[in-house]
Amino acid sequence: MNKQIHSSLKVLLVSDLEKSKAFYRDILGCVVTDWWAIRDGFTGLGVKLLQAKSPEDVNPNREPAPDIYCYVENWTSLDELYEEFKYKGAKIVVEPWIDPGSGPWKEFALVDPDNYCIAFGGTIGK
Repeated sequence: MNKQIHSSLKVLLVSDLEKSKAFYRDILGCVVTDWWAIRDGFTGLGVKLLQAKSPEDVNPNREPAPDIYCYVENWTSLDELYEEFKYKGAKIVVEPWIDPGSGPWKEFALVDPDNYCIAFGGTIGK
């Protein structure tokens, strides 16, 4: 069977669309348009930002579940992303940690202006 789904976008209702666009552009390094925020093409991080009609509509997941999870190919790339985001002022809510029983697996997480949690993780790679 041919590959049918090539990418997906997470839709986030946000409290301040312009503030969110600035965060995804300036902190996460996304290309931001009127339609989406994308980093590393449509197979990378993809988010559709929509202005919420009321504050109650902004509803991030509760801990420990991230709202968005980004797979990273290896720890070198993961560490580079962590340093980039930290340098740009991202609010890191989970410092990089390693689960030796899962690959081993390494991950970290940050939050956007509405406290949507975005996690990044992967195996050690080659």
